[in-house]
Amino acid sequence: MNRFHLACLLVSLQLICIQSVQVSQAPESKTAFAVFDESNEEFVIVHHEPPRDKYVAGAQFTNAINQTGWANFEVWTNGNFPDSVQSKAAGFLEGYLTHELIYFSYLNTLQDYCKGRDGYCSKLRTFLATNTKWVNKMYTKLRNTSPFWHQVGLFYEQMEGLAAGWEKAAVNTGHSMGTYGFMWFNIFGDMEEFEQMFAPQKAGKDWRLNKVGRRHMFASCSALIKVLPDASDIYTSHVTWNGYESMIRILKKYNFEVHRTAAEDSAVIPGHSMSFSSYPGLLYSGDDFSVISSGLVSMETTIGNNNVELFKYIKPTGQVLEGVRSMVANRLASSGIKKWTEVFSRHNSGTYNNQWMIVDYKLFKPFKPLRDGLFWVLEQLPTLIESRDATDVLRSQSFWPSYNSPYFPTIFNLSGVPALVEEYGDWFTYDKTPRALIFNRDQSKITDMDSMIRMMRYNDYRNDPLSRCEKCEPKYSGENAISARNDLNPANGTYPFHALSHRSHGATDCKVTSHQLMTSLDFIAVGGPTFDSLPAFRWSESDFVNLSHIGHPDLWKFEPVQTKWTL
Repeated sequence: MNRFHLACLLVSLQLICIQSVQVSQAPESKTAFAVFDESNEEFVIVHHEPPRDKYVAGAQFTNAINQTGWANFEVWTNGNFPDSVQSKAAGFLEGYLTHELIYFSYLNTLQDYCKGRDGYCSKLRTFLATNTKWVNKMYTKLRNTSPFWHQVGLFYEQMEGLAAGWEKAAVNTGHSMGTYGFMWFNIFGDMEEFEQMFAPQKAGKDWRLNKVGRRHMFASCSALIKVLPDASDIYTSHVTWNGYESMIRILKKYNFEVHRTAAEDSAVIPGHSMSFSSYPGLLYSGDDFSVISSGLVSMETTIGNNNVELFKYIKPTGQVLEGVRSMVANRLASSGIKKWTEVFSRHNSGTYNNQWMIVDYKLFKPFKPLRDGLFWVLEQLPTLIESRDATDVLRSQSFWPSYNSPYFPTIFNLSGVPALVEEYGDWFTYDKTPRALIFNRDQSKITDMDSMIRMMRYNDYRNDPLSRCEKCEPKYSGENAISARNDLNPANGTYPFHALSHRSHGATDCKVTSHQLMTSLDFIAVGGPTFDSLPAFRWSESDFVNLSHIGHPDLWKFEPVQTKWTL
């Protein structure tokens, strides 16, 4: 299947074979509402809005990937129903409306994940089953008194609804994603650690460097917080780095009227609404980049863990997976960023180890000095989370860059990065790696939104001396830029380590928000690899055409779009 680029989807024959082609027709929007049938204890989908007291949730979905590089999904719930029912209904509508993109994404990124790795996947399933059982036990016991555990449980309720909605839409197609399909989607970041923990002892690097798992030797994401020269605004921006087969993307907005706990007198959560860049089948951003009704913006870049001695501390009980904790922190934090870090730090799983950056736009006043507490940074490893108010850094240098290198010395040393510096040199340092130098050199050119986007999409790897790779042949790499383009590296080149090589990997988007935009939970987004000074990526002309890219446009050449939400 994956070796054919031009074909069609013949559902009746259960053949998967999609033409990757740019089309010009206007995207179709679909709206649906979930009504709870109490007699059968199931959701019924209706497409015309019922009276407000009759439906649990409503949602709108538009697939504009061929026009903008993005699909759009928005869901809202009715607070007159129990939180668990709201969460399941929201997931049900998302699974139902986005079912096709979910299946395409599964075929492109997860279908063969366990192929040839039965032992590993068996261990992973056992770990996840034990962890889920423990989480459900804690949720049942503490949901009336603990905001943390109530929100953790609602995440799993939403995932249960997601699977049910997808199965409802796919009932006559013969499609299947297996028992753990939706769990795979929602632990894609955690898989980096799981692959290292459960890998066969004799496994070589090809086993580990699969298309889904992300290793420390893979840089993934650039981020920048920039105070404008006149202090009129703060821009917060994130660029995802990922495999190109992952580029089916959805801009999402969740509007949930759920409460801090399941108790009858509990207040609605501060982060009741949030918008974020995401993927089909994923219930959090995953990039991560989220704009939240509490006035916070949260984002991260992956720092990874190269210290194998720490994996023994990752356990199936007593710990909550990273994506779940990030969403719980987004929902519960309100009275300052320190609350976000406190919530996130509970039951640290030591998986999907990231540098998190949280900006509190409530504390920003245009043209005024930055107030303490406006910006915090947090870094995670197994057994350790370190965080601090880093507003002073923004005051002193007007920007904060992030590029997959740990900032805190303790985290840097414990994660095993010094051994990589010793073996490979400055590329693995905090302050001398190419992106650190490029950000430091060019951030002063940012004066408005256009120049911010140019900064985040920057890649002039053939001409920029900071992109040179002395041990590469030729002496450059498309990896060494703010927005990577590894597909442009020569296939017959030589590279000191895999991250610098020729591969279907690079920057797959850009998102930016500002003080004004975030008041309506809006941001600007660009889909696909950068092409400002480079040829746009086209599947049919790349030597990765045999990679599964079902549902993708052929040519990825899209302009920035601003989110426009219904609510």
